[in-house]
Amino acid sequence: MREVLAGVIDPELGSDIVDLGMLRDVVVTDEGAVEVAVDLTTSGCPLRTQLRTDIENRVSAMAGVSEVRVRFGEMDAAHRSAVMSKARLKAQEDHSLSIDIPVAARVLAVSSGKGGVGKSSVTVNLAVALARRGLTVGLLDADIWGFSVPRLLGMRGELQAHERKIVPMELEVGEGLLKVVSMGFLADEDTAIMWRGLILNRAVQQFLEDVRWGEVDYLLIDMPPGTGDIQMGLARMLPRTEVLVVTTPPLAAQKVASRAADMARKGHLRVAGVIENMAGFTCDHGTHYSLFGEGGGRRLAEEIGVPLVGSVPIHPDMSLAGDSGSPVALGDGPLADAFDSLAERITGDIAPVVEVSGCTARLLDRVEKALSEKAN
Repeated sequence: MREVLAGVIDPELGSDIVDLGMLRDVVVTDEGAVEVAVDLTTSGCPLRTQLRTDIENRVSAMAGVSEVRVRFGEMDAAHRSAVMSKARLKAQEDHSLSIDIPVAARVLAVSSGKGGVGKSSVTVNLAVALARRGLTVGLLDADIWGFSVPRLLGMRGELQAHERKIVPMELEVGEGLLKVVSMGFLADEDTAIMWRGLILNRAVQQFLEDVRWGEVDYLLIDMPPGTGDIQMGLARMLPRTEVLVVTTPPLAAQKVASRAADMARKGHLRVAGVIENMAGFTCDHGTHYSLFGEGGGRRLAEEIGVPLVGSVPIHPDMSLAGDSGSPVALGDGPLADAFDSLAERITGDIAPVVEVSGCTARLLDRVEKALSEKAN
């Protein structure tokens, strides 16, 4: 049971509740009911809902579990201090990066088990849909080989540096703002990037660590497909990352996508949910066609014990918009509605941006500042 709960990540500290010492007790009855007791740094921490959901999803997916009950307590001063020390030590051991992103910002890596499922289109349009809500959204194109974000957004130009920091390209979206970094702003679109894993990871590290991201509400990372070097490197470099898995309806795609979720969890990253792309097509006279089957997103979500964030229909406007550099989420219609629903679900209960002034992240900030002042 503790091994399963080791997959429940505190998103602010980037470590699991078992390793941090937040898990106080687990009781399993003969009838299969499981009661999990977790100590929080403060009883009113707004992240408790997310932690409760993650615990319930993971434990309820185990065979023989009939019910899951989660009880929260509050740490005393000594326990809180020990947790802060452990989190700081683990961050040093993991060589996680010091990046210019607020602790309250949510970092979402959009992943897929294979290419061809529309992951980049989903990432770009989700970023646009979030920005349309008045949010500031960072968008990192970590698909170094297969970069496509600049074309999908219709953005051109070269990244510039200021005071030894890369300045993202910016795109205003209504009241919101996109801050974009991509290899596409450094290399010609027709140029092959022939780099091996170590150099690829170094490029992603530079895009994380050497970029002046500034104030952002979300950082979306368009991951390369599969389970390779960049995925493993990201788990080490940025342990606060949460993963959204993109799949299409067919069973074969679902099974491949499950590997992306498995890799995330083996890297102790929280899998926040599943997005189903190319879910079906409704023609002008109202008939719905499931061109690639149906139910793959829901089956995957149930299999790995996470929410289905939503489904995006297949529609010719998606490819046309990508080719023209005008994201469908900027307009109206079924595709724009689908991405608006995804953005609403993410900001509402999947990965909301919350005030963490009384939670672990801010407490850790205080500890880090105090240590820095003492050192100086």
